[in-house]
Formats: sequence, C-alpha cells, structure tokens
Amino acid sequence: MKQRFTSRVLLVDESDRVLLLCGRDPRRAGARWWFTAGGGLEEGEDYPQAAVREVREETALTLPVQRLSPVVWTRQAIFTVDGQCFDQYEEYRLARITSAEAGAMDIDTVEARYGHHWWTIEELATTSETIRPKRLALLLADALTSGSHQLLPVHLGDFNEDTDPE
Repeated sequence: MKQRFTSRVLLVDESDRVLLLCGRDPRRAGARWWFTAGGGLEEGEDYPQAAVREVREETALTLPVQRLSPVVWTRQAIFTVDGQCFDQYEEYRLARITSAEAGAMDIDTVEARYGHHWWTIEELATTSETIRPKRLALLLADALTSGSHQLLPVHLGDFNEDTDPE
C-alpha cells in the first residue's frame, strides 16, 4: 500500500458552485467518481504550495496561496486505482474564484479527460454519482456558512473507499 499526502481545493465560484473533476479506473469497467481539484505533495512542498500547484496544473488558474482558506476538513482514505492501493491523507481548503477566473480555466488533464462540472449544492445532494468526499453537499453548505470563522478543521473520518458503502 502506497502512503500519499494530498492537498485538495474546493474551488467555489460566485454562484456557490464547486468544481469537480471526473475520474475513472481503467481496470474496473464503469468505475467513475467525482473529486475536488488538488493532488499529492511533491518533495519540499507544504500543503498550500501543493494546492496552488495542483490547481494550476489541472485548471491553468494561477491562484496565490493567500487566496486559500485555512484547512476546513481532513480525511484519511484507502482506495485502489489502476491496481495500486493507496492510503491517502487529505487536507481540504476553500478558494473563492470569480466568474472571469472560472471562464478562463483550461481543464485538460489526465484526470479531467472524462469531464468536469460545476456542481450546485442541490445537484450534489440529489445525484446518484459517486462523489468524494462523501456527503459533500452537506459539508460544502456548512463550509460556505462558517467560512473563515471555523477555528479548527473538521476530520471527516477514516474511510476504505473499496469496501465502505456509499
């Protein structure tokens, strides 16, 4: 099992929609899920640096570290993709972006080749699609309400995505 540390970003536009990318597992027919921008830390990076680098790589949006909120959530997840098992620690930060920034994005990555979508909280609450993290509609609504007033990050839990029920 490969241990991985990731920095994830809740990119939220002026209409309170969150950008999610679509991923698929090439070894499992039909395996598909939606997830936030972000990814693994590289050597010498801290979590905020990794967050802005990943956003730039995945969307072409250059986001200064100062635009990131403090950590709103943490999560530990075990999952398998393309035959590789990961034990992944995740930190989530919120970044508000303008409609001009959203319109200027160029989402062209391996992960996003299956698509991206700006999701409303209502869409997240009613979709039958697999969303990571689970309960994102409720979590996002709370994060948008508490905003920068939240003092400590909320630990969403420890999950085994391969065996835990949706």
